[in-house]
Amino acid sequence: MTKAEVDKVEGASMETKAPPLRPRDAATLLLLDRQGGAFRVLMGRRHSSHVFMPGKFVFPGGRTDPGDGRVKVADELHPAEEAKLTVRANRTSATRARAIALSAIRETYEEAGLLIGNRGAFSTSRPDWQGFAEYGVMPSLQGLRFVARAITPPGRVRRFDTRFLAAFRDDVAVELPQGGPTNELEELVWLPLDEARQTDVPAITRTILEEVQKRLAEDPRLNPGGPVPFYRMLNNRFVRDLL
Repeated sequence: MTKAEVDKVEGASMETKAPPLRPRDAATLLLLDRQGGAFRVLMGRRHSSHVFMPGKFVFPGGRTDPGDGRVKVADELHPAEEAKLTVRANRTSATRARAIALSAIRETYEEAGLLIGNRGAFSTSRPDWQGFAEYGVMPSLQGLRFVARAITPPGRVRRFDTRFLAAFRDDVAVELPQGGPTNELEELVWLPLDEARQTDVPAITRTILEEVQKRLAEDPRLNPGGPVPFYRMLNNRFVRDLL
């Protein structure tokens, strides 16, 4: 992260807009597409009417629903990824880590119309997973990689403990041409990583793109158990360390 970006985040953190809030678990997905020796990432623009980050380009994602952890899957998280999701997270059990990962998959369907998993019969009583049953896709966690974590600074109206996960486009079983059913995003685009960093994105999103780009340069397959940068406020300073 550049000094200018750190200053921007630190300055924003001093704007007290609300009483201290406990961050809510959230997950977002960087869906990567290999094109030759380069990578593209899926991004979407949030509606200008949204209270939270209006008009910004973001990855699909949102708040974790604890019930997501009870959804059946074709394949579970790799043990190394589950371990990373639970380390240094007091309230995050293996069950909660599973729910966080599944929420990234659910949000990617709802916002982008992309169903990650294996083709085959799938049934569930949960309304927000009926799309997977309708299109015959059983969710799979096997290909997900935990690539970053960031906690919204104190003093914001909304605070999230966001886990950034990554997957490859090869993990998508069904792509709906009309996009997702929630219409959360006005525009969906596949952008080269360098170009994505130059779009109208939040500072932390730009930072995560830089982190993932560096990791891909060293590990194009994103092997399980890789280093996970963790961004948060500590003693009134915005810090980065590794999980």
